[in-house]
Amino acid sequence: MELKIIDYKLTVCKVTEISSIHTESDFYFIGKTDEELSLVCKTEDTPSKTVERDDGWRGFRIQGVLDFSLIGILSKLSGILAEHKIGIFAVSTYNTDYILVKEENFERALTVLALEGYTIV
Repeated sequence: MELKIIDYKLTVCKVTEISSIHTESDFYFIGKTDEELSLVCKTEDTPSKTVERDDGWRGFRIQGVLDFSLIGILSKLSGILAEHKIGIFAVSTYNTDYILVKEENFERALTVLALEGYTIV
């Protein structure tokens, strides 16, 4: 399975309104529930006013489109990283999954996954 590195630094934050999000950016995730409005975006695109903010994330995605019948892909990746004491922030889209790790753990995460047979591109 191929894992594609995302080439930029990411921020995870909470915002109060969607209008503060730079929706013209080519990379962002918005999650809205009855309790919060969360955003994952390029650090450079983070809104100036956030409720909470956590910088220093790097990420990769599982290459290709994942069929909904596939089971355990995210679980296996997160399990490998957990065994090595690497925490994650996962985001899923219709097509695939994205895994973010703190920048200080990024290279180690890629090394561990490569040793487990994943191809890093």
